Amino acid sequence: MSEEQAGKPLPAAVAAAWERVERARHPQRPYPMDLIGRIFTDFSEIHGDRRFGDDEAVACGMARLAMPGGTTQEVLVIGIRKGGTTKEKVRRNFGMPNPEGYRKALRSMKLAEKFNRPVIAIIDVTAAYPGIGAEERGQGEAIARNLLEMSRLKVPTISVITGEGGSGGALGLAVADRVLILESAVYSVIPPEGAAAIMWRDAGQKQFAAAALRITAPEVADLGCVDGIVPEPAGGIYTDPEAGAIVLGDTIRRHLAELQAMPLDQLIATRRNKFRNLAQFYTETPPQPRQTSPEEASSRV
Repeated sequence: MSEEQAGKPLPAAVAAAWERVERARHPQRPYPMDLIGRIFTDFSEIHGDRRFGDDEAVACGMARLAMPGGTTQEVLVIGIRKGGTTKEKVRRNFGMPNPEGYRKALRSMKLAEKFNRPVIAIIDVTAAYPGIGAEERGQGEAIARNLLEMSRLKVPTISVITGEGGSGGALGLAVADRVLILESAVYSVIPPEGAAAIMWRDAGQKQFAAAALRITAPEVADLGCVDGIVPEPAGGIYTDPEAGAIVLGDTIRRHLAELQAMPLDQLIATRRNKFRNLAQFYTETPPQPRQTSPEEASSRV
């Protein structure tokens, strides 16, 4: 049982971290497809991975993005579908992709690369689906393949964490030139409940796990895991989705213009170097044993 459940107030840092998680999971928070509909036009969906089936938790399609100066940029857009009603949630697998979802995304990205169209992924996913069928069809391999192929795509790539960016489920779509995160979103290696169950054998310790994981937008920005924080309307993007979509759209346009101005070789090299340098660590020289003088040695005989 957590301290909150026992009637004890949570430490301020723990309460603040959990508040961010609750904002990221707010039921009225716009889903990726809601934002895509407000930012892009002429979305034309691509179906199927050409191997197993069509994962309805992942939507991929070509679309148009209005750019400054009255021009229009053709792009590939990838979004997570969670569904609104219970029936839709079940149909979309509660927004948890199967391997065919990642393979569909990769097939679409390679198609975008062929026609020199930037890739933009809008991500809100708790985790990749951990079911037996997903594991049998190679969930881990599908995510790993996306990591490899996205690292060397020959087009600009932008990924945006808009709600939850959970585990490999998010990372499989987030090896991008620019990884952005909304102000109230979270980005983590594991959901707080899962971390609490592992570390404390008690999912009720989720608030403390959320604080320990350092998953809030400012924290992951400090760690270098994202390239920028997108501000939200006061109270959260769910209070004014239209205004939030305008800010996000402007941010995407700005980053896309910067990326398109870079030579291709520099673009790919910068992307690879960024992810190679994310997990930085250092080692200290262990203390050396003190040398025994001849006098000390003879005195011990």
